[in-house]
Amino acid sequence: MKIIVLVKAIEHVGVDQSMVKQPTRNLNINKTDKNAVEEALRLREKHGGHVIAITMGPWSSHEILREALAIGADEGILLCDDHFEGSDAHATVTVLGAAITKILDYDLILCGAYSDDLYAFQIGPRLAEICNLPQITYATRIAIDGKNMIAERDIEYERQIVEAKLPCLITVMPELNEPRTPSPSDRSNASKTKVTIWDSADLSLTLDEVGYNGSLVDILRSSQFSGNKNPMVLQGEEDEVIGRIVDILKRRLV
Repeated sequence: MKIIVLVKAIEHVGVDQSMVKQPTRNLNINKTDKNAVEEALRLREKHGGHVIAITMGPWSSHEILREALAIGADEGILLCDDHFEGSDAHATVTVLGAAITKILDYDLILCGAYSDDLYAFQIGPRLAEICNLPQITYATRIAIDGKNMIAERDIEYERQIVEAKLPCLITVMPELNEPRTPSPSDRSNASKTKVTIWDSADLSLTLDEVGYNGSLVDILRSSQFSGNKNPMVLQGEEDEVIGRIVDILKRRLV
């Protein structure tokens, strides 16, 4: 079977202790996407097949494709074009959908349920919709039964076991598995593997469909909240505590 895994590059900013407050920037595979890669490899080991890792981003994003290849993916495809910059979920899915249409012959698409930067939970469901695929979200366990996928998913206060016909798309949660760590030789071999690069022309996309032009939502401002606030403990009867919580929230929202 042919399995497509979508991976996203997440930038982590740290401080190099050997230099005075010199920031260091590293690209890593989004955590739940790494779970998706691991699950694709386990399915391949059990049923045979071919695993293709796909990411969208600037040239530097090829680093995480090398990581996916080192972990065990057979092929890496980078969707890279300056005109892709500024893409929201809608424009991103337009690009991913065009790439998947170009591949055509596939059995399963796996991706993380969410990204560590935006937590939008949108890419998988949107992609399944435009590709006209059945989808299973928030999977914590996956199995193949003939031409069907069976998945266990935890949602709020219940656990479901659902089934979907192949081909389908599944978004996965961290509880699904424990991703493996590639060896130095795996990384060395991955560094020599050619990564395929597709731009908007390769995907037959116009400039009005991608990037800022193809986006429906623009992030105007982004800020981080401090986690150093002192916790507040409220004691008393349930109705009394609820009333005090409401009063506190009202004051903070004014």
